[in-house]
Amino acid sequence: MDLSWNEEQLSLREAIIRFAQKELNNDMIARDAESRFTRELWVRCAQVGLHGLPLPEEYGGQGADPLTTIMALESLGYGCSDNGLIFSINAHMWSAQMPLLRFGTEEQKKRYLPGMCDGSIIGVQGMTEPGSGSDAFGLKTTAERRGDTYILNGTKTFITNAPVADVFVIFALTEPKAGALGISAFLVEAQTPGLQIGKPFSKMGLRTSPMSELFFDGCVVPAENMLGKAGNGMAIFNHSIDWERGFILAGAVGTMQRQLETVIEHAKTREQFGQPIGKFQAVSHRIVEMKLRLEASRWFLYQVGWAKLQKEGANTPTESAIAKLYISEAWVQSSLDTLQILGGYGYMTETEVEREIRDALASRIYSGTSDIQRNIIARRIGL
Repeated sequence: MDLSWNEEQLSLREAIIRFAQKELNNDMIARDAESRFTRELWVRCAQVGLHGLPLPEEYGGQGADPLTTIMALESLGYGCSDNGLIFSINAHMWSAQMPLLRFGTEEQKKRYLPGMCDGSIIGVQGMTEPGSGSDAFGLKTTAERRGDTYILNGTKTFITNAPVADVFVIFALTEPKAGALGISAFLVEAQTPGLQIGKPFSKMGLRTSPMSELFFDGCVVPAENMLGKAGNGMAIFNHSIDWERGFILAGAVGTMQRQLETVIEHAKTREQFGQPIGKFQAVSHRIVEMKLRLEASRWFLYQVGWAKLQKEGANTPTESAIAKLYISEAWVQSSLDTLQILGGYGYMTETEVEREIRDALASRIYSGTSDIQRNIIARRIGL
């Protein structure tokens, strides 16, 4: 696996870090406290090409390969402390853009992808329901064919970006008796009659990433808005969730790099009992563990990008599940270690460590819980 970056990639990395540090961190404590999503920041990220990283240039994207995309998102996580914004960008890219790119008609791609790249359209997927979470295909939302339309009825919950989204990729049963094989996907615009977007949830972390429910009550969707073929929903979801699991924590690896640099500097300059605290084994060993977790996380992350590159974007379920599982657990522990090393300072809101702990905890739940990732890996190794 060749992980040497060329000059163009290194320049991109430095440009993203400079942009993020300058443009995306202002007023972060207040934005978190107010659960404030800022459309202006969303558009700024689009203007530097972040939203369109993996998409072809013909649709307004950057045409970046999987490894370059990972490197760019890792750089974003290093420079940007707004994990909610990063999370919303990932949800937009992997759950809306990628299924559109893979399964959309040419007309659908041209209608939505350029706007998704330039920041004028926010997209996301609607799969999770009140009665189905880890059992993703146990959904109850239905889509009944009536002439040249489908009538959607049901409820979706925990939908990232929902309060600000312009278009949703919605999964619904078109053949209820067929179970998972009867699921289809639809492109539903936010202003569609019969769709009601719920009030934003108040969350523990990732507060700058808005989330709410979706209610479908006789929602009329043109048949031409079906994404892919009828009954192809399971394949569409598996395709998008594979990209999501493999890439969504690239930013967390950048965050862990920033955390490591912070605690090293603190351990060198903070003195107790007449010497820097980094001289105490309890501190130095904790920092070494943070370094090990960082390097292992980076390896698993890059392994996903390399596998996607070799397989020309095909699904990589084992690599994606391993990366999602390991990085999520590593991010939580490294955030806790950062607080422990900084001591009382780390517990204060102004150091922003407590927020990163709250943000990191969610990573063990979204895109499939850590236990679900273990189940996937177990099956892939024949257990």
